[in-house]
This record gives sequence, C-alpha cells and structure tokens, in this order.
Amino acid sequence: MPRKILKPEQLKFQPRPTYPYSPGTRGGDMVYTAGQVAWGSDGNIVGVGDIEAQTRQALNNVRAVLKEGGADWSDVLKCNVYLKDIKDFQKMNNIFSETFSDNPPARTTVQTPLAEESMLVEIDAVAYIGD
Repeated sequence: MPRKILKPEQLKFQPRPTYPYSPGTRGGDMVYTAGQVAWGSDGNIVGVGDIEAQTRQALNNVRAVLKEGGADWSDVLKCNVYLKDIKDFQKMNNIFSETFSDNPPARTTVQTPLAEESMLVEIDAVAYIGD
C-alpha cells in the first residue's frame, strides 16, 4: 500500500529542521496526523499561556491534515491529547467538545512535557475513510 505524505498549506513550514516528521500520512483508507500543537501558519505558537486558544489552534491544524488526506471529523476513530498540565483538562475538554459534540471518537488524555516551553497541548488523530 503506497503512503502519501500530508502537508496542508497552513502547515507548510513543517517539519521544522530539527523535527524530522510529516504533519500527516495516508495509507489506503487510514489517515494519521502527527501530534499538532498551536502553531499558526507563520510557525509561531498561537495563544501563549492560553489553553483554550491553543486547543482551538491545535484542532484547527489537525483538521487541516485530515482534510488534506480526504477525511473530516466524522471519520476520526481516535484522538490522543497531551497536556502540559492536567489542571487544564476541563478547559481543553470544553473546546474539544465543541468539535466533537455528537459521537466523539475514542480519546486518551495524559499529562506530559511537550517539545517547547510555550506549548500547552498537543493533539493527534487517526481516521478511517473507507465504506
């Protein structure tokens, strides 16, 4: 099965020179996003210190990768959410619920250090576009 690299226009600055990865990949009917943070299209973090703004931007970036692979929110099977501070869970969850209000995907949320100090949340997704 051939693999397609997904790199939407708004994430054209990715990968950064020191981060060897693709924003997403598609293989057959499966679409995988890399962990997306709150990078704006200029490569700078949106909403420094604001978990709600960062969650919205991270989800916006996930959506862009999914779209590039032919998927949308209704195709998402699983998301992983990585929080710098688990105390931000409820605020992140409120924003996440705006995106996935009906029939949300499976999800795991954990607290972990992130790649850069200003990053508060990272989100990845797996989608199936068959059937």
